[in-house]
Amino acid sequence: MGDVTTAISNMVFPVVFAFAASYGLIRLGKPLAIHFGLVDLPGGRKEHKGAIPLIGGIAIFLSVLTSSLLFFPASETLRMYLLSAILMLFIGVLDDKYDLKVSYRLFAQAFAASLMIFGAGEYLKDFGNLLGFGVIDLGWFGPVITLIAVIGAINAFNMVDGIDGLAGMLSIISFSAIAVLMAMANNPWFMLPLLYIAAIGAYLMFNLGWPKGKLRKIFMGDAGSMVIGLTIVWLLVLGSQGESRAFSPVIALWVIAIPLMDMAAIMYRRKKKGQSPFKPDRDHLHHICMRAGLTPRGALGWISGIAISVASIGVCAYLINVPDFLLLLIFVMMFLGYSYAIQNIWKLVTWVRSSKTQ
Repeated sequence: MGDVTTAISNMVFPVVFAFAASYGLIRLGKPLAIHFGLVDLPGGRKEHKGAIPLIGGIAIFLSVLTSSLLFFPASETLRMYLLSAILMLFIGVLDDKYDLKVSYRLFAQAFAASLMIFGAGEYLKDFGNLLGFGVIDLGWFGPVITLIAVIGAINAFNMVDGIDGLAGMLSIISFSAIAVLMAMANNPWFMLPLLYIAAIGAYLMFNLGWPKGKLRKIFMGDAGSMVIGLTIVWLLVLGSQGESRAFSPVIALWVIAIPLMDMAAIMYRRKKKGQSPFKPDRDHLHHICMRAGLTPRGALGWISGIAISVASIGVCAYLINVPDFLLLLIFVMMFLGYSYAIQNIWKLVTWVRSSKTQ
């Protein structure tokens, strides 16, 4: 009984600490963010009112950093992760303050990926039994694929941060799926997503005004969304590789399905128009939901519900040993359907609006 109590306390206390630290850092950091001009101003695509402090991402990461250093055993992998995350936080803060060029951000993201690949030695070594003919070994191509995956995940979560609560909710869903799979496989890294869930939970109280709108709004900024994207891809690599892997690599697609599909479809659409893939616009899934008549909170609810459903299907399918090739096939079909909907979005929006008036 004593061992069980100790195990529970060792898990619960760091999580509570991360939540409290995040909440406290947001309270302390809001006036500092305003003083140093680290705020998001309305205008252009931004429709919020007033200058909103961009302190959420800093508070989230610093609370996780402190909890990790206090309660996690030291390791080279943890040090390399924290170093790469600090780099992303720093670049994100600069981007929030000065709106950096895309090339600068991509270089920093590639450097963070190199810390993971060459510093910690963690990268995609295989794709698992993805096609049903045995394990697909990536060999020397593994670091290249990992570099692309890291940059893709960072930008997927960065691009999806368009309405209150969305990046936070989608990241909590991804972290939850990873934590469940890692915990069931007795992978000690399951604690890191739990810390992020707690820290992001405190952030959402301010971002969404819980409870009863008493807490003044803040945003996580690029600093938060980029650190979250980096962390999720780190955990997906750590959990999907090696003999004692917690899940197969294809599950990563299901865990981050909504941010990934939204980014891929939008970037394809922009290239088709002859625009930069990184040019901001109002064609993301949350914009589409609102053009169809949903409120921002309604769009948040619908998108979060879809993300929970997709991640849950992926996790459950893996636990009941659905073959990887079948999971890949279903995901590709789902992505093609999503892409078709995005390409024909005006027809769909018109149909939804007309169905409401009938």
